[in-house]
Amino acid sequence: MSLPLVEPDLALLREGRVLIDVRAPVEYAQGALPGALNLPLMDDEERRAVGIAYKQRGQQAAIALGETLVSGGIKAARVAAWQRLVADHPEAIIYCFRGGLRSQIAQEWLAAAGVMRPRIRGGWKAMRQALCARIDAAAGQPLLVVGGLTGCAKTALIEALDNGLDLEGCARHKGSAFGRHPLPAPSQIDFEHAMGHRLLSLPGPLVVEDESRHIGSANVPLTFWHAMQQAPRLRVEMPLDWRLAQIQKDYIDDLWAVHRQQFGDWLGWALMRKQLATALSRLRKRLGGARLARLSRLQALAFREHERGNPQAHEAWLAPLLTEYYDPMYRYQLEKRDPGRFLHVGDWESCLAAAREWSAEAARKVGEPALPA
Repeated sequence: MSLPLVEPDLALLREGRVLIDVRAPVEYAQGALPGALNLPLMDDEERRAVGIAYKQRGQQAAIALGETLVSGGIKAARVAAWQRLVADHPEAIIYCFRGGLRSQIAQEWLAAAGVMRPRIRGGWKAMRQALCARIDAAAGQPLLVVGGLTGCAKTALIEALDNGLDLEGCARHKGSAFGRHPLPAPSQIDFEHAMGHRLLSLPGPLVVEDESRHIGSANVPLTFWHAMQQAPRLRVEMPLDWRLAQIQKDYIDDLWAVHRQQFGDWLGWALMRKQLATALSRLRKRLGGARLARLSRLQALAFREHERGNPQAHEAWLAPLLTEYYDPMYRYQLEKRDPGRFLHVGDWESCLAAAREWSAEAARKVGEPALPA
């Protein structure tokens, strides 16, 4: 029986095709393709046992063991799970690590059940290579970097642009000690895949936020990071009270909304308090013991006031955090940059307009269609 194959084309991801990842759960957790659902051929323990058999006794022994481990009711349940997914998503495509034996077996079992679906030639590995190549290619596209002090809503500016690449969104992290998301951070592989996936719809000029290479637990791929370092820049400048309101939204209001949704009122509140207190304590080396103790006291008092219905009380510790820690750190970095690389310095609205103007001009230079205003 001839089993259909599809090429490892990134159009599969661009089209939003549902993918059936038949690798073991541990492999899926290390990094999957965008849009993939994990319905494994073998679970982690079965995969481990088959791997040992392969190393000690060869491929045929490994296949025989796999057929023994995944048989009867176990096999029927896994085929039924694939059938249900295909019933909901008739265009679903199968993949395993290299597009070889595991995805082929899944195809055969599905075909025997009356369902014919293709597998990706080269599997996960070939698709990952294509996504990483897309990131490397993006390093050669026109690139603009948006900088500014903490609280200048740089991420919101990136999100307001049709050609903005939100690296913090890909990393599920706001890029500071206080920027952790309540949900687990993506693996490095998943961060790169999210970045590559977003780039599929961005063939022309790109605008990104000024980031360190490390965003939470993720690292920006080196070729793209080098391009960011050489790119022209905008700098957003906003007054302290405006930035405080933005920090209040990012670090308190939005964070509380996510914790509350995920964990409920009591546990969400406790986890948010713990996250912010821990984030503050991680700055001990930079803040010094006395300053950290003062900010920790102010933070604890702010939470008490917040419980009484006054969330604005957090300004008592957020304001000195900005003026005594984040602002001096950014200004130090700013002094090391060539001021001639700033194409524009101004408030948020003027920087948004400047980013759009730059994007339109850069698109004209490379022959891309003009972006909507």
